[in-house]
Amino acid sequence: MLKTHSCGDLSKKDVGAEVTLAGWVDRRRDHGGLIFIDLRDREGLVQAVFNPDSSPDCHEIASRMRSEYVIKVSGEVALRPKGTENPKLPTGDIEVIVHSAEILNTSKTPPFYINEEVELEESLRLKYRYLDLRRARMRKNLLLRHRVIKFIRDFLDDKGFIEVETPILIKSTPEGARDYLVPSRVHAGKFYALPQSPQQLKQLLMVAGVEKYFQIARCFRDEDTRADRQPEFTQLDLEMSFVEEEDILGLMEELFTAMVETVRPESKIIKPFSRLSYAEAMERYGTDKPDLRFGLELKDLTDIAAQTEFAIFRSAIDQGGKVRGICIPGCGGYSRRQLDELNKLVQGLGAGGLVTIALGAGGGKLDALTIEEVKSVVAKFFTIDQVKQMGQRLEAEKGDLLLIVAGKPEIVDICLSELRQEMAKRLELADPNTFAFSFIIDFPLLSKNEETGLWEPMHHPFTAPREEDIPLLDSAPEKVRGRHYDLVCNGYEIAGGSIRIHTSGLQRKLFKLLGYSDEQVEERFGHLLKAFDYGAPPHGGIAAGIDRVVMLLAGEETIREVIAFPKNQNAADLTFDAPSPVSEEQLAELHLRLREER
Repeated sequence: MLKTHSCGDLSKKDVGAEVTLAGWVDRRRDHGGLIFIDLRDREGLVQAVFNPDSSPDCHEIASRMRSEYVIKVSGEVALRPKGTENPKLPTGDIEVIVHSAEILNTSKTPPFYINEEVELEESLRLKYRYLDLRRARMRKNLLLRHRVIKFIRDFLDDKGFIEVETPILIKSTPEGARDYLVPSRVHAGKFYALPQSPQQLKQLLMVAGVEKYFQIARCFRDEDTRADRQPEFTQLDLEMSFVEEEDILGLMEELFTAMVETVRPESKIIKPFSRLSYAEAMERYGTDKPDLRFGLELKDLTDIAAQTEFAIFRSAIDQGGKVRGICIPGCGGYSRRQLDELNKLVQGLGAGGLVTIALGAGGGKLDALTIEEVKSVVAKFFTIDQVKQMGQRLEAEKGDLLLIVAGKPEIVDICLSELRQEMAKRLELADPNTFAFSFIIDFPLLSKNEETGLWEPMHHPFTAPREEDIPLLDSAPEKVRGRHYDLVCNGYEIAGGSIRIHTSGLQRKLFKLLGYSDEQVEERFGHLLKAFDYGAPPHGGIAAGIDRVVMLLAGEETIREVIAFPKNQNAADLTFDAPSPVSEEQLAELHLRLREER
């Protein structure tokens, strides 16, 4: 090794020791005599001192050093002079008095400051990602990701799981998103697909008798990117034989509790994990991935709204819609501009508009509220009793703000869920140091696509229905409950899984219900159904998004901040400038020809 110690490892206990360090120049300060270099490596910073009296050659070399030069220094660890200590730095009590120095490589002036946490355009950061990753925050995120994955591996190894790698080049099978296809050179006109997940592979491993499998798996989905989604991502994939739902939920609660307590011991985790049915989550929060660190629950106002003279409410109800709302405490004094911002938010989500009702000023019960105290552009359509009824339903007090949306149930839920998140952010209701996990259970097995009229799986087509609901597959598919469960945390779905179908007869029945012909079933899933005929055990599993988990633990707002080389929002890799054209020779080898766009 070119160095004996890491910069961040030195402390008072090393005073008097001779050390050799190597790293990057974080800062250089020339005081007209002494030159101070803050030397940085992966483990941290330490101050190196170059004295022209004791080491003139080293001082001359230091005078040529600039930010991000790669250097090596040797010297003695010493206490900093009294009064010059830096309490903000872990190594702030000591410094290295340099007696030997070498410039290992020079550096151009970087396109942005690496030694400062400043706001930068993401495109610039991604273009020079190798420089961005030198920054302290990004190094910290990579280290956190490493510790999370190491913890998972150690935890599951102790539980008797074995890690099995599964293929990246597989068959294209529908699993809910668009596949990335890879043309075959050897088999002209045929394609591999990159796995959306190892779903069928891990089920085959259960047929193979592995019993307890896991994998830190790379997955690929050709879908639009967003803050918590990438074209390629990493998940903890896990499957077990001879289990029921409680076995998997219990394992996940133990895993995530221990993980948070280990890698973020300063944080608070709410225990035990709560459980919500899908119907209850939608009713109370308008989403199946609610943030439970705060209240602001949705309440139905349809019955009260139907008695008002407000035509928009009554029209929505007549068309089968709902009227629902939330109460925002203490915001009755919101300005017209602030209310307009909220109105634009719901309109952008598909609602016709937002009804806002400010309930006067101060606090206390609504009994004494007068119609003159009510502030709303539609106040004239409500009696004071109707306003009080809506306020009491939403558990409001004087001084609060009611936010009400009318329309199709799914639009109302989306709008109020987003309003709930927005107002919690504005009012700082969600403690960033708290992790509120919850299992969402009792999902419907199927949902109907309004455009095609076909049934679609709520999770994926391999999810088992409740035993008692299997007869309903023939008579009332909409009533069938799936053995599907999600784990959510702080407003994000971080894991999802199910007990699987393990008999070919039931699997074929479900495929038929989903609209697959016998030929399609055989072509796309014949390998799995054949395996089920050779003694497939009952089994189930779950997959957790590593990127989302680390994002939450790191306190970041996008998963791009915890992935070493992510794609941008247009699914482009700016470091490598990919995707990019390929030569005609490469296309010919793959039996492909590009068609000109018209």
